Amino acid sequence: MSTVLFDTPGPRTRARHRLYTILTGVGLVALLAWFVWYLYEHGEFAYELWEPFVTPEYVEALWQGLLDTLAMAVLAILFAVVAGFLLGVGKLSEHRLLRWPSWLVVEFFRAVPLLLLIIFLRFGPLSLSPYWSVVVGLMLYNGAVLAEITRAGVLAVPRGQVEAAYALGMRKTQVMLAIQLPQAVKVMIPAIISQCIVALKDTSLGFYVLAPGLTTVGRSIWIEFGNQLQTALVLSAIYIVCNLILTAVAMWAQRRLVGERKPIVHPVDPGMGQGGPAPGSS
Repeated sequence: MSTVLFDTPGPRTRARHRLYTILTGVGLVALLAWFVWYLYEHGEFAYELWEPFVTPEYVEALWQGLLDTLAMAVLAILFAVVAGFLLGVGKLSEHRLLRWPSWLVVEFFRAVPLLLLIIFLRFGPLSLSPYWSVVVGLMLYNGAVLAEITRAGVLAVPRGQVEAAYALGMRKTQVMLAIQLPQAVKVMIPAIISQCIVALKDTSLGFYVLAPGLTTVGRSIWIEFGNQLQTALVLSAIYIVCNLILTAVAMWAQRRLVGERKPIVHPVDPGMGQGGPAPGSS
Protein backbone atom coordinates (compact mmCIF):
# COMPACT_ATOMS: atom_id res chain seq x y z
CA MET A 1 0.00 0.00 0.00
CA SER A 2 1.32 3.44 -0.89
CA THR A 3 0.14 6.97 -1.56
CA VAL A 4 1.33 9.59 -3.95
CA LEU A 5 3.65 11.16 -1.38
CA PHE A 6 5.09 8.25 0.60
CA ASP A 7 5.04 4.49 1.08
CA THR A 8 2.89 3.14 3.88
CA PRO A 9 5.25 2.06 6.70
CA GLY A 10 5.55 -1.64 7.36
CA PRO A 11 5.53 -3.45 10.73
CA ARG A 12 9.23 -2.83 11.47
CA THR A 13 8.97 0.86 10.63
CA ARG A 14 5.84 1.27 12.78
CA ALA A 15 7.62 -0.45 15.67
CA ARG A 16 10.59 1.88 15.25
CA HIS A 17 8.27 4.90 15.25
CA ARG A 18 6.62 3.69 18.46
CA LEU A 19 10.05 3.34 20.03
CA TYR A 20 10.95 6.91 19.00
CA THR A 21 7.68 8.15 20.49
CA ILE A 22 8.34 6.39 23.80
CA LEU A 23 11.92 7.67 24.00
CA THR A 24 10.77 11.22 23.22
CA GLY A 25 8.08 11.03 25.90
CA VAL A 26 10.56 9.72 28.47
CA GLY A 27 12.99 12.51 27.57
CA LEU A 28 10.33 15.19 27.99
CA VAL A 29 9.24 13.77 31.35
CA ALA A 30 12.87 13.69 32.50
CA LEU A 31 13.38 17.29 31.38
CA LEU A 32 10.25 18.39 33.25
CA ALA A 33 11.37 16.51 36.37
CA TRP A 34 14.77 18.18 36.21
CA PHE A 35 13.14 21.62 35.88
CA VAL A 36 10.90 21.00 38.89
CA TRP A 37 13.89 19.75 40.92
CA TYR A 38 15.90 22.84 39.90
CA LEU A 39 13.10 25.15 41.08
CA TYR A 40 12.85 23.26 44.35
CA GLU A 41 16.61 23.44 44.99
CA HIS A 42 16.54 27.21 44.46
CA GLY A 43 13.57 27.80 46.74
CA GLU A 44 11.15 28.79 43.98
CA PHE A 45 8.34 26.78 45.64
CA ALA A 46 8.42 28.85 48.81
CA TYR A 47 4.89 29.73 49.93
CA GLU A 48 5.52 33.46 50.20
CA LEU A 49 6.37 33.60 46.47
CA TRP A 50 3.07 31.94 45.48
CA GLU A 51 0.94 33.53 48.18
CA PRO A 52 -0.48 36.36 45.97
CA PHE A 53 -2.13 33.81 43.67
CA VAL A 54 -4.23 32.36 46.50
CA THR A 55 -4.96 35.70 48.20
CA PRO A 56 -8.51 36.91 47.38
CA GLU A 57 -7.50 40.54 46.79
CA TYR A 58 -4.83 39.62 44.24
CA VAL A 59 -6.99 36.95 42.62
CA GLU A 60 -9.70 39.59 42.15
CA ALA A 61 -7.14 41.95 40.62
CA LEU A 62 -5.97 39.23 38.23
CA TRP A 63 -9.58 38.49 37.29
CA GLN A 64 -10.20 42.15 36.53
CA GLY A 65 -6.99 42.24 34.52
CA LEU A 66 -8.17 39.22 32.54
CA LEU A 67 -11.49 40.92 31.77
CA ASP A 68 -9.67 44.04 30.59
CA THR A 69 -7.38 41.92 28.43
CA LEU A 70 -10.30 40.09 26.82
CA ALA A 71 -12.17 43.35 26.27
CA MET A 72 -9.18 44.91 24.49
CA ALA A 73 -8.71 41.81 22.34
CA VAL A 74 -12.39 41.60 21.35
CA LEU A 75 -12.62 45.29 20.44
CA ALA A 76 -9.37 45.15 18.48
CA ILE A 77 -10.43 42.06 16.53
CA LEU A 78 -13.89 43.44 15.70
CA PHE A 79 -12.42 46.69 14.37
CA ALA A 80 -9.61 44.80 12.63
CA VAL A 81 -11.99 42.48 10.78
CA VAL A 82 -14.00 45.44 9.46
CA ALA A 83 -10.85 47.37 8.51
CA GLY A 84 -9.31 44.25 6.97
CA PHE A 85 -12.31 43.60 4.75
CA LEU A 86 -12.46 47.22 3.58
CA LEU A 87 -8.71 47.47 2.91
CA GLY A 88 -8.57 44.04 1.29
CA VAL A 89 -11.40 44.84 -1.08
CA GLY A 90 -9.86 48.26 -1.67
CA LYS A 91 -6.60 46.66 -2.81
CA LEU A 92 -8.60 44.69 -5.39
CA SER A 93 -10.42 47.76 -6.69
CA GLU A 94 -9.99 48.83 -10.30
CA HIS A 95 -9.95 52.47 -9.21
CA ARG A 96 -6.51 53.83 -8.37
CA LEU A 97 -7.95 56.29 -5.84
CA LEU A 98 -9.03 53.28 -3.77
CA ARG A 99 -6.35 50.75 -4.65
CA TRP A 100 -3.20 52.78 -3.99
CA PRO A 101 -4.23 54.34 -0.63
CA SER A 102 -5.35 50.88 0.55
CA TRP A 103 -2.04 49.39 -0.54
CA LEU A 104 -0.10 52.16 1.24
CA VAL A 105 -2.02 51.77 4.52
CA VAL A 106 -1.69 47.98 4.54
CA GLU A 107 2.02 47.92 3.76
CA PHE A 108 2.80 50.68 6.27
CA PHE A 109 1.05 49.12 9.26
CA ARG A 110 2.34 45.65 8.40
CA ALA A 111 5.88 47.01 8.48
CA VAL A 112 5.71 49.09 11.68
CA PRO A 113 6.53 47.06 14.85
CA LEU A 114 3.42 46.79 16.99
CA LEU A 115 5.15 47.92 20.19
CA LEU A 116 6.43 51.09 18.54
CA LEU A 117 2.95 51.74 17.13
CA ILE A 118 1.38 51.45 20.59
CA ILE A 119 4.00 53.74 22.12
CA PHE A 120 3.47 56.31 19.35
CA LEU A 121 -0.30 56.27 19.85
CA ARG A 122 0.17 56.73 23.61
CA PHE A 123 2.86 59.43 23.65
CA GLY A 124 2.62 60.88 20.14
CA PRO A 125 0.42 63.72 18.89
CA LEU A 126 -2.79 61.75 19.45
CA SER A 127 -1.97 61.01 23.12
CA LEU A 128 -4.55 58.25 23.42
CA SER A 129 -5.25 56.67 26.78
CA PRO A 130 -3.26 53.50 27.58
CA TYR A 131 -6.35 51.37 26.99
CA TRP A 132 -7.20 52.81 23.58
CA SER A 133 -3.58 53.01 22.46
CA VAL A 134 -3.45 49.20 22.76
CA VAL A 135 -6.85 48.68 21.08
CA VAL A 136 -6.12 51.04 18.17
CA GLY A 137 -2.60 49.67 17.73
CA LEU A 138 -3.87 46.09 17.60
CA MET A 139 -6.66 47.14 15.25
CA LEU A 140 -4.29 48.83 12.78
CA TYR A 141 -1.73 46.03 12.77
CA ASN A 142 -4.18 43.11 12.63
CA GLY A 143 -6.40 44.99 10.18
CA ALA A 144 -3.45 45.25 7.79
CA VAL A 145 -2.75 41.52 8.14
CA LEU A 146 -6.43 40.62 7.67
CA ALA A 147 -6.53 42.81 4.57
CA GLU A 148 -3.95 40.55 2.93
CA ILE A 149 -5.88 37.50 4.13
CA THR A 150 -9.06 38.94 2.59
CA ARG A 151 -7.33 39.66 -0.70
CA ALA A 152 -5.87 36.15 -0.84
CA GLY A 153 -9.25 34.61 0.02
CA VAL A 154 -11.03 36.52 -2.72
CA LEU A 155 -8.39 35.58 -5.29
CA ALA A 156 -8.72 31.92 -4.24
CA VAL A 157 -12.30 31.78 -5.54
CA PRO A 158 -12.29 29.87 -8.87
CA ARG A 159 -12.07 32.27 -11.78
CA GLY A 160 -14.73 30.36 -13.69
CA GLN A 161 -17.40 31.32 -11.15
CA VAL A 162 -16.51 34.98 -11.46
CA GLU A 163 -16.60 34.85 -15.25
CA ALA A 164 -19.94 33.05 -15.17
CA ALA A 165 -21.36 35.79 -12.93
CA TYR A 166 -20.13 38.47 -15.32
CA ALA A 167 -21.69 36.53 -18.19
CA LEU A 168 -25.04 36.71 -16.39
CA GLY A 169 -24.76 40.51 -16.38
CA MET A 170 -23.74 41.03 -12.75
CA ARG A 171 -21.68 44.09 -11.90
CA LYS A 172 -18.30 43.89 -10.12
CA THR A 173 -19.80 44.94 -6.78
CA GLN A 174 -22.51 42.30 -7.07
CA VAL A 175 -19.96 39.63 -7.96
CA MET A 176 -17.81 40.61 -4.99
CA LEU A 177 -20.67 40.59 -2.47
CA ALA A 178 -22.65 37.62 -3.78
CA ILE A 179 -19.98 35.31 -5.20
CA GLN A 180 -16.45 36.06 -4.02
CA LEU A 181 -16.72 37.24 -0.41
CA PRO A 182 -19.08 34.46 0.84
CA GLN A 183 -16.70 31.80 -0.48
CA ALA A 184 -13.60 33.71 0.59
CA VAL A 185 -14.83 33.80 4.19
CA LYS A 186 -14.78 30.00 4.33
CA VAL A 187 -11.18 29.98 3.13
CA MET A 188 -10.20 32.76 5.53
CA ILE A 189 -11.65 31.33 8.75
CA PRO A 190 -8.52 29.41 9.87
CA ALA A 191 -6.34 32.48 9.27
CA ILE A 192 -8.80 34.73 11.10
CA ILE A 193 -8.78 32.32 14.06
CA SER A 194 -4.99 32.45 14.16
CA GLN A 195 -5.05 36.25 14.04
CA CYS A 196 -7.52 36.38 16.94
CA ILE A 197 -5.08 34.34 19.03
CA VAL A 198 -2.23 36.66 18.00
CA ALA A 199 -4.28 39.72 19.03
CA LEU A 200 -5.07 38.20 22.41
CA LYS A 201 -1.40 37.48 23.09
CA ASP A 202 -0.29 40.90 21.85
CA THR A 203 -2.44 42.65 24.46
CA SER A 204 0.46 41.82 26.79
CA LEU A 205 2.39 44.65 25.11
CA GLY A 206 0.10 47.07 26.96
CA PHE A 207 2.49 46.51 29.87
CA TYR A 208 4.84 49.10 28.33
CA VAL A 209 2.22 51.88 28.44
CA LEU A 210 0.61 50.69 31.72
CA ALA A 211 -2.64 49.73 30.00
CA PRO A 212 -5.05 47.76 32.20
CA GLY A 213 -4.59 44.04 31.70
CA LEU A 214 -2.96 40.89 33.00
CA THR A 215 0.63 41.96 32.47
CA THR A 216 0.10 45.29 34.23
CA VAL A 217 -1.41 43.51 37.24
CA GLY A 218 1.44 41.01 37.14
CA ARG A 219 3.95 43.87 37.14
CA SER A 220 2.45 45.21 40.38
CA ILE A 221 2.61 41.74 41.95
CA TRP A 222 6.23 40.98 41.14
CA ILE A 223 7.38 44.46 42.15
CA GLU A 224 5.81 43.91 45.57
CA PHE A 225 6.81 40.27 46.12
CA GLY A 226 9.87 39.89 43.88
CA ASN A 227 8.41 36.72 42.31
CA GLN A 228 9.00 37.32 38.60
CA LEU A 229 9.21 33.62 37.72
CA GLN A 230 6.05 32.65 39.58
CA THR A 231 4.11 35.57 38.09
CA ALA A 232 5.32 34.72 34.58
CA LEU A 233 4.26 31.09 34.99
CA VAL A 234 0.79 31.99 36.27
CA LEU A 235 0.19 34.61 33.56
CA SER A 236 1.43 32.22 30.87
CA ALA A 237 -0.96 29.54 32.10
CA ILE A 238 -3.87 32.00 31.95
CA TYR A 239 -2.99 33.05 28.41
CA ILE A 240 -2.65 29.42 27.30
CA VAL A 241 -6.05 28.47 28.73
CA CYS A 242 -7.70 31.50 27.11
CA ASN A 243 -6.14 30.69 23.75
CA LEU A 244 -7.24 27.05 23.97
CA ILE A 245 -10.81 28.12 24.75
CA LEU A 246 -10.74 30.66 21.92
CA THR A 247 -9.47 28.01 19.50
CA ALA A 248 -12.18 25.54 20.55
CA VAL A 249 -14.95 28.15 20.16
CA ALA A 250 -13.59 29.29 16.79
CA MET A 251 -13.35 25.73 15.45
CA TRP A 252 -16.91 25.07 16.59
CA ALA A 253 -18.04 28.20 14.76
CA GLN A 254 -16.12 27.09 11.67
CA ARG A 255 -17.87 23.72 11.66
CA ARG A 256 -21.26 25.40 12.01
CA LEU A 257 -20.53 27.87 9.22
CA VAL A 258 -18.65 25.68 6.75
CA GLY A 259 -20.04 22.29 7.74
CA GLU A 260 -18.32 18.96 7.96
CA ARG A 261 -16.86 17.67 4.75
CA LYS A 262 -18.25 14.24 3.96
CA PRO A 263 -16.05 11.71 2.19
CA ILE A 264 -16.80 11.09 -1.45
CA VAL A 265 -18.14 7.57 -2.00
CA HIS A 266 -17.87 6.23 -5.53
CA PRO A 267 -20.62 3.87 -6.69
CA VAL A 268 -19.48 0.28 -7.12
CA ASP A 269 -20.90 -2.15 -9.66
CA PRO A 270 -22.73 -4.80 -7.59
CA GLY A 271 -21.30 -7.51 -9.85
CA MET A 272 -17.70 -6.48 -9.29
CA GLY A 273 -15.74 -8.46 -6.72
CA GLN A 274 -18.20 -11.38 -6.83
CA GLY A 275 -16.71 -13.49 -9.58
CA GLY A 276 -17.54 -11.30 -12.56
CA PRO A 277 -19.89 -8.68 -13.86
CA ALA A 278 -23.56 -8.53 -12.93
CA PRO A 279 -25.94 -10.72 -14.90
CA GLY A 280 -27.11 -9.13 -18.11
CA SER A 281 -24.13 -6.85 -18.37
CA SER A 282 -22.03 -6.79 -21.50
